[in-house]
Amino acid sequence: MTGSGPVIAVVVAGRRAADLLLGHPTPFGGLPDIIDSWMRRLSFPAPRLPTLEASVSNARTQRRFPAAALGFAAAAGLSACDTGPDYDPMLLTPAQLTATAPDVFQARFETSRGDFVIEVHREWSPNGADRFYNLVSNGFYDDVRFFRVIDGFMAQFGIHGDSAVAAAWREARIPDDAVVQSNARGFISYAMGGPGTRTTQVFINFGDNGRLDGMGFSPFGQVVEGMEVVDQINSEYGEGAPSGTGPMQAMIQYRGNAYLNDEFPRLDYVIRATIVDG
Repeated sequence: MTGSGPVIAVVVAGRRAADLLLGHPTPFGGLPDIIDSWMRRLSFPAPRLPTLEASVSNARTQRRFPAAALGFAAAAGLSACDTGPDYDPMLLTPAQLTATAPDVFQARFETSRGDFVIEVHREWSPNGADRFYNLVSNGFYDDVRFFRVIDGFMAQFGIHGDSAVAAAWREARIPDDAVVQSNARGFISYAMGGPGTRTTQVFINFGDNGRLDGMGFSPFGQVVEGMEVVDQINSEYGEGAPSGTGPMQAMIQYRGNAYLNDEFPRLDYVIRATIVDG
């Protein structure tokens, strides 16, 4: 990978400097601009986004003629993913997904470990709650991996498994919210790389991480059912690269689940996340 040296050096230096400064790992999320700039120059260019019209057309075709579509793919020697996107095409247009969340709502996460329910209170973190509501309502977290799980600290997830969708949301930042609740056990907040960088990555606290409150991590919800399931999420890969041996966020952004499936096949994942009616 010609020219990758400067990128790795920047990532390593940035993460290690932050960890040394703070004395502990933090829920890092997103790509700092300098890292993103270098990544675009390597052999992993930013994925091309299919047009919304083309995606809608493909999605409608598969809904109306699923068997025919799969049969054609098999006859042509194509994989299922070659028949078109398997996500809601609206996920390619973050600017259109701005509905205001209810004052209080619940989201059920069906995962490879079991189910858990998150209750969101909009008054705790209005911008965070609205973003989470839109992401869950449109299936963003479906098939997403828990890629950074650190025992006693937190479980982090929220980079979409399709690189086109991940690219669409990478710069879709939301304004910061005041910290109203504390990052106690079971509370969920957005990961971030600094002020004004929240997008889609979130983390669930395993224990009392109140030290994160003063750093601007604003909880927007709490696990109200199934915290025992969250506790069992696979943590064998631990901290992400380069500080640890787990997945590198930049690689997830540019290769998606293909990278995770190849290199970290035992990661737990979200099967489906939905808003609970009523």
